[in-house]
Amino acid sequence: MSHEPHGDGLHEDLVKLASRRDALKLFGAGGAAAILATLGGAGSALAAKRPTGTAPSETAGPYPGDGSNGPDVLTESGIVRHDIRRSFGDSRTLATGVPLRVNLTVTDASKDYRPLSGVAVYAWHCDRQGKYSMYGSGVTDENYLRGIVKTDSDGLAWFKTIYPACYSGRWPHIHFEVYASVAKAVANGPIVKTSQIAMPAAACRKVYASSLYPGSTRNLSQVSLSTDNVFSDDRAIRQLATVTGNVREGFVANLTVGV
Repeated sequence: MSHEPHGDGLHEDLVKLASRRDALKLFGAGGAAAILATLGGAGSALAAKRPTGTAPSETAGPYPGDGSNGPDVLTESGIVRHDIRRSFGDSRTLATGVPLRVNLTVTDASKDYRPLSGVAVYAWHCDRQGKYSMYGSGVTDENYLRGIVKTDSDGLAWFKTIYPACYSGRWPHIHFEVYASVAKAVANGPIVKTSQIAMPAAACRKVYASSLYPGSTRNLSQVSLSTDNVFSDDRAIRQLATVTGNVREGFVANLTVGV
């Protein structure tokens, strides 16, 4: 069974180049920022990183798709990919919504938060209607908005996706699991860390003003980081992403976590 990543060719190579410190040397701060913004990777190197601590362990929720609660997508060919917007296998349905790039940097909390290279991150989240592929009504035969990525030498795992909706009772979020390697991930474990990324309120309000996200504005008004059943313990202080961008061109979410 093949689990080769589905890359973005030249785009991916340029993002990798531009996300390194060399971009600053080659183009200067202004030029590098412009290149990164154009490629959709602005947050990977130039945005200030949030203070980080060990990522708190959180529930995977009822829709993990990792075999622990029903269907298992991790063993399917095609799951290792950066662009997680489209289903793979028997379906090619594209999940539409406001574009989002997620840059998750994984560090080793036991070694002064040094970047963890070569570990695997499995990320998944709901679509613009608040449904999870493989579980939600009408999308049980889909597997979009799920994917595994191996971290690079800087500990970075990045995903090309859409902004998640806000569904009733939960603050907008993205789930992730960390595995020691891609080989471990596609073999169902063991899991190193299970946690969630919280999306900031300001970006959420901008996105949900779009007609693409029915009900999300109302749902967001009825929940907060203080009342959310996952983030309420510390208001997601170590899980709140830094998000830049706009609805027309898309957003970039950045978070550094220790595991």
